[in-house]
Amino acid sequence: MKRIHFVLLLVLTQLSLHAQSNRGIVWTEDGNGYRRIENKEIVQYALPDLQKTVLVTSKQLTPAGRNEPLNVRSYAFSEDGRKALIYTNTARVWRYDTRGDYWVLDLDKNTLTQIGKARPVSSLMFAKFSPDGKKAAYVSERNIFSEDLATGKVTQLTKDGTTRLINGTFDWVYEEEFDCRDGFRWSPDSKNIAFWQIDATKIRNFLMINNTDSTYAFNVPVEYPKVGERPSPYKIGVVSAAGGATKWMSTPGDPGNTYIPRMEWANANELVMEQLNRKQNQAKCLYADIKTGKITEFYTDNDDAWVETKSSYSWADSPAGWDWLNGGKEFLWVGEKDGWRHLYRVSRDGKTEKCITAGDYDVIGIVQIDEKNNYVYFMASPDNATQTYLFRAKLDGSSKAERMSPAGQVGSHRYDISPNGAWASHSFSNANTAPMNEWLRLPEHKALKETEDISKKLAAQTSPKKKVEFFKVKTEDGIELDGWMVKPENFDPTKKYPIVFSVYGEPASSTVMDRWGTGRNGLYIGDMAKDGYIYASVDNRGTPSPRGRAWRKAIYRKIGLVNIRDLAMGAKALFAQNSFIDTSRVAVHGWSGGGSSTLNLLFQYPDLFKTGIAVAAVADQLSYDNIYQERYMGIPQENREDFISGSPINHAKNLRSTQNLLYIHGTGDDNVHYQNAEKLVNELIKYNKQFQFMAYPNRSHGIYEGEGTSRHLNTLFTKFLKEHCPPGAK
Repeated sequence: MKRIHFVLLLVLTQLSLHAQSNRGIVWTEDGNGYRRIENKEIVQYALPDLQKTVLVTSKQLTPAGRNEPLNVRSYAFSEDGRKALIYTNTARVWRYDTRGDYWVLDLDKNTLTQIGKARPVSSLMFAKFSPDGKKAAYVSERNIFSEDLATGKVTQLTKDGTTRLINGTFDWVYEEEFDCRDGFRWSPDSKNIAFWQIDATKIRNFLMINNTDSTYAFNVPVEYPKVGERPSPYKIGVVSAAGGATKWMSTPGDPGNTYIPRMEWANANELVMEQLNRKQNQAKCLYADIKTGKITEFYTDNDDAWVETKSSYSWADSPAGWDWLNGGKEFLWVGEKDGWRHLYRVSRDGKTEKCITAGDYDVIGIVQIDEKNNYVYFMASPDNATQTYLFRAKLDGSSKAERMSPAGQVGSHRYDISPNGAWASHSFSNANTAPMNEWLRLPEHKALKETEDISKKLAAQTSPKKKVEFFKVKTEDGIELDGWMVKPENFDPTKKYPIVFSVYGEPASSTVMDRWGTGRNGLYIGDMAKDGYIYASVDNRGTPSPRGRAWRKAIYRKIGLVNIRDLAMGAKALFAQNSFIDTSRVAVHGWSGGGSSTLNLLFQYPDLFKTGIAVAAVADQLSYDNIYQERYMGIPQENREDFISGSPINHAKNLRSTQNLLYIHGTGDDNVHYQNAEKLVNELIKYNKQFQFMAYPNRSHGIYEGEGTSRHLNTLFTKFLKEHCPPGAK
């Protein structure tokens, strides 16, 4: 997984796959306006004057016989704009609310009709209009259906779906590691539907145990392929929207030893897909003839470590879509061929390619492709890896990248740019400046409202004292690391203060970013600075920071070693530079991958770290899922020793009696299984290592379910830290 820090995880679990863009907006097709939900209505704003028009009233969203309008989670309009598909009554599937009920509002007839109403309540997934607006298709209980919107006739397109044979959506691990959820696509001519079929019948269940919700305990099964286990085989099929036999594509290789994280229509007669090998260090692009199933390979990308896919960085919000150019004769590809992540313009046959963002910097993510004006907008930060800025480059590669974000706005930016490249919703913050938002005209980067103008707001501010201070340290290995520090209030450099490190350390996330929220601890009750703590974090090689391929992939086959040494040596260098740090009071904490890093720091570098609080850690790398762990570590049948060397349980014997460990895990964690906790506990018992342990019954990876859970967790964290790493100056 992206085993993300718990605060981010909690935010993500509250978002739907159907979540809308920045400020909750959906751009109009021409790009000169946007839509959003306001006061139980769907409204549209025209740009630049922001004049408001109500498109759908709350009355129109109220089903017959009901007094209240539907609670609209998200919506989509048909291509002609005369129908709206309303998503409501949602339910969670693993991380997101991706199943629910759907209604169609016909604006010409002024009728609101539920589709799939014969299916179980809240069972429909990923419903979408056909391009011609005459039908809708959806998944329900792992089968695909199409429904004629004029007659209401429902056609079941697949009939073999079970809990383990999955049509039109994905199993746990595809969702977790590839962000694959919506598993079917309408053809451009509305005649056919292409879809994934995932065969999880051979994937063993991992059995979680619920001891509290019944007199007799019961199992909670999760189909979960552990590292070293073969993936779920897949098929790519095409079926007529009117029903009939499925035509399966003849994908090359062993479908139980490869992956297809991307599949789209190239045209009405052909699919395009990306296939990864088991190690995920080779990506092949394939065309598939939907009539014959014949496959043509046309482009390959290789890496000595792993190939980054569309969902593994900020290229897009999901892996859906293929970025075609020049009427489908070319496409955009993101690659690291020269040691930096760049955009390449590739011919349809894959035989020619051109880098259009050349330079010694990384493209962080594509924001918008404005083909009409020959520009691609993207995020990058050539001079400071902790920040993000908007750039643009010519799509034909004829110019160097041009920074669009103002020089005076130092920090992190986010843009949602209209399809025509003329307007943008823009937000800005840094670690010491709360988020600000404005509407912009591009390419001038000019605010539409003077009252929103971020540049003017910043100019009018008095220079606040920087609570969060950024720094760089060079380790004894010659590695320069970024970091941040929050010093205690009324700081006196002649005194000694305890320091608490926040860590993550793995390829899914970085903890050192110049944006609002950095320097804040969501687990601590109170204010760490007021209580007399130094709070800090250091980045390490292997995180996704935009510092080049070598930085990110130094961790390959070395999770638990390279990242841990960087964090430890970064702390050691920080101690040497700052005499006010009390090296007898050094604590570290982290969640998920950060919990693993916390354990490894305590066990591998006991001279440096005295107290640790680890939450939901992967104690044994051989217990995690195959897609994540094999991507970054290889296949254990070939290099098992690497998994062992980097796993905290194999260093647990080094915990000293002078150190303090609090370990926390939810027993209902379907991501990082509670199994890790018991394996770690056994190892610590074996060597008579004393520690504190807290299990939260049936709580998931985020440990937030149940009355009083968050308060209890925060209290536990704060109490343990204060007792074993006392705050205050000495």
